[in-house]
Amino acid sequence: MSLTVQPLKRATKANPRVIINAEDLAHLEGLADGIMKRNPALADRMLEELSRARIVAPAKVPKNVVTMGSTVRYRDEMTSQEKTVTLVYPENADIALLRVSVMTPIGVALLGLAEGASFYWDTRDNQRRMLTIITVEQPAAIN
Repeated sequence: MSLTVQPLKRATKANPRVIINAEDLAHLEGLADGIMKRNPALADRMLEELSRARIVAPAKVPKNVVTMGSTVRYRDEMTSQEKTVTLVYPENADIALLRVSVMTPIGVALLGLAEGASFYWDTRDNQRRMLTIITVEQPAAIN
């Protein structure tokens, strides 16, 4: 398996550093391509995030970075409200269980960010919010 490692682009408050697990990349790109006709803005956002991400081997993904299956606690800086969700693929999404699809605006925004990162998120009703990642917990290893 060969991995293409992309140079790390300078992070800003609006665009913090993004790290993606190389094993998830093809699946994520496929999901973005699949919703291009139904939701081009979201598909473009996902592809933009993937294009600026540093792609790394699974063993090289830092434990404090949001990956598929991570449980994330974040704070809305406008309301100071905190929320905990688990980032999942669309087929596993269940808002009642706080499982958020990576193919939602918040899912795209969370993917690949590290604890302490702050980012802007545009809600479905076009409100811009600043969110900060407080903690990231990785899923238990499956043997």
